[in-house]
Amino acid sequence: MPTSSAEHCHQERPNLPTETQTLEELCINTIRFLSADAVQNANSGHPGMPMGAAAMAYSLWTKFLKFNPKDPQWFDRDRFVLSAGHGSMLLYSLLHLTGYDLPLEELKRFRQWGSKTPGHPERGHTPGVEVSTGPLGQGFGNAVGLA
Repeated sequence: MPTSSAEHCHQERPNLPTETQTLEELCINTIRFLSADAVQNANSGHPGMPMGAAAMAYSLWTKFLKFNPKDPQWFDRDRFVLSAGHGSMLLYSLLHLTGYDLPLEELKRFRQWGSKTPGHPERGHTPGVEVSTGPLGQGFGNAVGLA
């Protein structure tokens, strides 16, 4: 039992997450929940890839990619190609959360006729989507061509 406040300060304590880690976890889980909710509401889609890739995609988008949501066609931007187009809710969640013109209402309309969030990404249809993808592996060839 500690006898002074100084002794109490030196007791072993569990590793508590830093504020940054907590914020990152919140962001990653937000991507996961947006994706899962949209797939559930559509009663159609693939939640696995967005759930599993959320942490990687969050790190990539927040620490490495250069982009400008106010100017999606900015020449010097990095291009994100989602080869596994069936995981499109991952991309739509990222676009929504990083400020592209993709409001929450459009995420709620995932896979619905006329929405900006079809089941597979479509270039020119959704702001920030660089390449239309569908068949697995198609994005690899597109990315090489963009490079």
